[in-house]
Amino acid sequence: MKKYVYRFEEADPNNKGLFGGKGASLALMTKLGMPVPPGFIITTEACEEFFAPKRDVLDELVKQIEKNPPPEIRNRLIDEIWRIVDTLDLPEGLMDQVLNELRVLEAKTGKKFGHPDNPLLVSVRSGAPISMPGMMDTVLNLGLNDETVIGLANQTNNFRFAYDAYRRFLQLFGKIVLGINEKLFEEELEKIKKKYNAAQDVDIPPEGLVELVEAYKKIIVSEKGFFPDDPYLQLKLAIKAVFRSWMNPRAIFYRVMNKITKDVANCTAVNIQTMVFGNMGFDSGTGVVFSRNVATGENELYGEYLPNAQGEDVVAGIRTPLKISELKERFPELYNMLYEKVKLLERYEKEVQDVEFTVERGKLYFLQTRAAKMTPIARVKTAVDMAFEGIITKEEAVLKVKPETVLQLLYPTISPGVKASPIAKGLPASPGAVSGKVVFDPDTAVEKAKEGEKVILVRTETKPDDVHGFYAAVGILTSKGGMTSHAAVVARAIGKPAVVGAEAIKISYDERKFMVNGIEVKEGDFITIDGNTGNVYLGIIPTTTPEITGELQTLLSWADSIRKIGVRANADVPEDALIARKNGAEGIGLLRIERMFRKPERLELLRKVILAETSEEREKLMMRLAELIKTDFKEILRIMDGLPVIIRLIDPPLHEFLPRPDELIKEIYELKLSGASKNIIEEKERLYKRVVALTEANPMMGHRGVRVGITYPEIYKGLTKAILEAVAELKLEGLNPRVGIMIPQVAMAEEIKFVKEKAIIPMAKEIESKYGIKLDFKIGTMIETVRACLVADEIAREADFFSFGTNDLTQATFSFSRDDVENKFLPAYLELGILKNNPFDTIDVKGVGELVKMAVKKAKAVKPELEIGICGEHGGDPRSIEFFYDAGLDYVSASPFRIVVARLAAAHATLKNKINLKSE
Repeated sequence: MKKYVYRFEEADPNNKGLFGGKGASLALMTKLGMPVPPGFIITTEACEEFFAPKRDVLDELVKQIEKNPPPEIRNRLIDEIWRIVDTLDLPEGLMDQVLNELRVLEAKTGKKFGHPDNPLLVSVRSGAPISMPGMMDTVLNLGLNDETVIGLANQTNNFRFAYDAYRRFLQLFGKIVLGINEKLFEEELEKIKKKYNAAQDVDIPPEGLVELVEAYKKIIVSEKGFFPDDPYLQLKLAIKAVFRSWMNPRAIFYRVMNKITKDVANCTAVNIQTMVFGNMGFDSGTGVVFSRNVATGENELYGEYLPNAQGEDVVAGIRTPLKISELKERFPELYNMLYEKVKLLERYEKEVQDVEFTVERGKLYFLQTRAAKMTPIARVKTAVDMAFEGIITKEEAVLKVKPETVLQLLYPTISPGVKASPIAKGLPASPGAVSGKVVFDPDTAVEKAKEGEKVILVRTETKPDDVHGFYAAVGILTSKGGMTSHAAVVARAIGKPAVVGAEAIKISYDERKFMVNGIEVKEGDFITIDGNTGNVYLGIIPTTTPEITGELQTLLSWADSIRKIGVRANADVPEDALIARKNGAEGIGLLRIERMFRKPERLELLRKVILAETSEEREKLMMRLAELIKTDFKEILRIMDGLPVIIRLIDPPLHEFLPRPDELIKEIYELKLSGASKNIIEEKERLYKRVVALTEANPMMGHRGVRVGITYPEIYKGLTKAILEAVAELKLEGLNPRVGIMIPQVAMAEEIKFVKEKAIIPMAKEIESKYGIKLDFKIGTMIETVRACLVADEIAREADFFSFGTNDLTQATFSFSRDDVENKFLPAYLELGILKNNPFDTIDVKGVGELVKMAVKKAKAVKPELEIGICGEHGGDPRSIEFFYDAGLDYVSASPFRIVVARLAAAHATLKNKINLKSE
């Protein structure tokens, strides 16, 4: 028969998959010789066997719950799960093994389970492979009945304590094992407290506790028809209840929210342990202590202690616990032993520990230890401090801090301790918490921002034309859209906090207000959005903005010394470059120039360029435009002096810079109504015809990128002029601008060759002649079409560098329209498990990833020195960065606000690669 039960001293502390986190920690503390009440572990395999007969049905019901159905449907699903679980039996032979280990416990303790004179009491506690604090169930003081409670009173010479333990057992057993509403027990407790004028539980006299026990038993009999006073039946039912708690609603939701999949944790273990009692008087107590301060990271014991109490009292908040420092004042020897053992665990586990302990009549016992959950500040500080203390290496310190953790340190967050209820919740699209006045259109955002007001742009959904409002606003809120919607993507790129898809918000542009859950919010009212959580608040909520200082700076410097892949930034404007350099970027991997054209004078000129009828007229206008945008290039190159700056030539379809046809029709109609002159009306009608002529059925796959440079080489000549004159003028100032000109949307080597020969190189020669200097710059391409990946060797012969545009490459590979799929079918694909991840968030390794690897291999084969990077949004995603490192890329380029994430993720990728090589 399979072995389901192991004593603490038998179990392997490193096998959390079999023994659960709690069981593994008890095994570890036992092996370290720490005072641990003896006990044994029922493995997770036994739990899996318990669910096995109905596992498929249960898994399907859980999947339905994961889809977040309406409450009435969710409750029906939960009821069905519990109905099925109640029909299941413990695995055959399990109780025989449990009873054998009870005999061993009896021998160790000198007590007898169920004996009326010298009873052994046990706790029955859950313990999943992954920490799920408070999500599953525990039963304490098991083994009590009307006979054994007298034995316990005589055994301890403490009648009050014995009945306090009995009433606790009845309440826990009734609630957890028998499923009785806890409120019934609480009501009886309050009656007794009132009767005996007891302010707290500890003030109830012995006779009051006897009355309470009788009242609790009546509740159980009334609700269930009987009370199981046989300790062996209690134990069997409690084991089954702990197994069952794996399927309770909060445990299911916790696993969903924390992405705990079946391959990580598929069931819980059960820990059966001899009871020690913290409620035997004021020389006893219970507490939770951390080996360091989990809020600040300071090297001090941090936690709480509650005298004359059991563990659930601390969790339930029945009484206000004491700070652990007060234990030092009251019982210094006890505190010193606690400190010594907790620090021993920290050194052994190489991690800050969260330790549960009980003191029984002055003797210290340890009940559990696990890795502590900390604030981002504490996580970074403790990792760095422990490295300096020699507990861990610098490499281990870097690996302890998840890349997303440092991101939380750099964005504004709701200040700690603030109590506020959100009025709405959407998707946390771009991190940061910010307050501002509500505005409903981008023009108003710009106008108010110029007046010095902080505004939040609130839209049903956003469009590219709204981008000037993005820059003017301090945050963006939409009622529609997903994590890869326009609002989300742009907000992340420019570092603006954003909450999208807050569907409860109903916007009325005409009335300049929105309604949400009966609350009216007018334009000009203050709201606060939290892009870290997706919450929306009414009014101004205090926020905190951290900086890269101290331990974080140290950690990032270690990461930089470890990583083997470069980190650059994507940018639109000079402000992006400043933030990127401040955050440690090693250059600009993608400078998008389209933002430069949004100023009215420039946009008007660009529109004239697009609408020009002849190449001569187009070139003349383009040269004028080049002079205007040259200043932007100079400013960015000055900021990034000495570092590479890759500038992408114009990429979007030209129609995006023109008025929409429907807008022009409206203007023409209004001009006619107002009696405007014939010439003005005819001019607008000519513009309308030209815009219609340029309109495409599928513009994202049409006249854009390099195709514009080939059909209108004057545009690329003008852009080259602006870029290279900026370089020349800075070189004459003694600076060291390092520029790469990147041609987008290339699918054929001939396209690069044409643009180089007809636009870039002729203009470069003119500028060299004009300024009397030799220009040093690179010409490369963005690899974002499938064909470019397939013929990367041919393209490499014409390029100095490659940069993968994984956003468009993902669209092309899947035949997905990014703007459409998020709100149509992508959520269903993710819910149904057809896609494991959103391919616009994390690189699709099997499809897009294979194209990337193929292109790298082909290109390096013909030009080993070719520099290859990635500048899509995946450049800031830790899992994608790991793939790009393994694929052989030289650098990743990310949003300026994700540079620190990329730096740390790149170090993680390097270290994981080393670990994998060693294991092989």
